[in-house]
Amino acid sequence: MKAFIFQQFSINQDEKVFRVGTDAVLLGSFADVLGKTNVLEIGCGTGIISMMLAQRNQNAEILAIDIDENAVELAEINFINSIFSKRLQVKSADYTKFNTENLFDLIVCNPPYFEVNPSEKDILARQKLALNFEDLIKNASKILNKNGLFSVIIPAEDFVNFNQIATENLLYLKKKIEIFGIEGGTLKRVLLEFSKEKFTTEILKFTIEKSPRKYSEAYLELTKEFHLFGK
Repeated sequence: MKAFIFQQFSINQDEKVFRVGTDAVLLGSFADVLGKTNVLEIGCGTGIISMMLAQRNQNAEILAIDIDENAVELAEINFINSIFSKRLQVKSADYTKFNTENLFDLIVCNPPYFEVNPSEKDILARQKLALNFEDLIKNASKILNKNGLFSVIIPAEDFVNFNQIATENLLYLKKKIEIFGIEGGTLKRVLLEFSKEKFTTEILKFTIEKSPRKYSEAYLELTKEFHLFGK
């Protein structure tokens, strides 16, 4: 499978591991990694989000975990081949049983969000088989430090449920970015940022394409340090 090429690193891909997608690029671009030194990515897949965060913060030490051995092997290759390799580590781990004495400044996840179904495609990455929202949020609350942030990207229709579970686990919505696939289209995704502190929630809107196959100025600006557009 063809590698995905960014300006400062490349992502090797494999048919056994969920491919690079727009959701991952958005989370890797938007997640507030400024000033964070101890970062955890849950369900890293190819490792793209961790590598984007490593590029954006030269002081961040990042641990990426995945339950899928194929993903761990692939992410390790991508990490080793990158200029950020000394600050990136990947481990095979079941997040629902993940024990650590460390508290993290930033936890990021592009979680599986389809209900369990007969599809055989990217089962662990796409379906809530090994990780559901409740387990994701509950464990994040335990290992997030008091000033840390928890960032995810999920389907818009899951927002109310996800936010309610977060609040029940003492994680409070700090920022909500409503993501539209195309100008004038329907709301598809929400990128959420939670904190243990209570803030007035900041709500932003973001559009990926201004017309079919033509990226918006906002998307081009957001990803200008990553994509090779115009390079």
